[in-house]
Amino acid sequence: MPTNRSYRDSCGIARALDVVGERWALLVVRELLLAPQRFSELRHALPHVSSNLLADRLRELEHRGVVHRGEAYELTDWGRKLEPIVRALGDWGIDAPQPPEPTALSATSVLIFLEGAARPDPAAPPTTYRLELDGRVWTVHLASGRAEVRPGEPPTADVSLRTDPKTLSALLSDPATLDTARTDGSVAVVGDVSAISHLLHAVTDPWPAGDQLNMSQ
Repeated sequence: MPTNRSYRDSCGIARALDVVGERWALLVVRELLLAPQRFSELRHALPHVSSNLLADRLRELEHRGVVHRGEAYELTDWGRKLEPIVRALGDWGIDAPQPPEPTALSATSVLIFLEGAARPDPAAPPTTYRLELDGRVWTVHLASGRAEVRPGEPPTADVSLRTDPKTLSALLSDPATLDTARTDGSVAVVGDVSAISHLLHAVTDPWPAGDQLNMSQ
C-alpha cells in the first residue's frame, strides 16, 4: 500500500524526499523522462522490483501529482521539473561504486547518458539515427554540437542500429568494439557504419566545451 511516512521537516529538500524519497521512486521517474511507459515496460526496465512494490510506487507518485496514468504512465508538468535533478544525480552517481552483480541497465538509462554526454563536432552535418533497443524504436539526432533523443520512428534516418542496452553501453565506453559486436551479432547496422562511429566517438571523444563556447561568441 502507498506510504504516508514523512520527515516532518519544513525544508524543501525534506518535503521533496517525502514525495520521491522512497526506494524505486526516482528510478520510476528516470524511466519516464524520455517517453511514457506501460506497467509491463516499467517492469522490464526495473527487473529487481516486485510487481506489487512497483504498483505501490506508481500509486504514490500519481497521488502526489508526479505521475499521470492514462494509456501509459507519464510525468506531469510538475513531475517533469525533476528532469534536471535526476540527470544531475546521474552525473554525480558516476563516481559511486558499482553495485554487485547481477546489475540491470535499462534502455532509458543508457539513452539519458548518451544524450547528456554526447558532444559532436558542431560543424559536422546533422545526422539522424534509428535506434532499436529491446524492440523499442528511438530517434537520436546529432546537430549543433548536441544530441537529442526522442521516442518513435524518425521521418528519415541516415543509419539504423539494433542492439540491447548493455551492448550499447559497452560501445559508448569503447567504440573500438563495434566491429566485434557486429561480427557476433549483438549489433545490427543498416546504412553508413561510419555514422555509428561518429555517434560513439561523440561520447568517448567529445568536442571540447571551450571550443564550442568560442565558436558561439
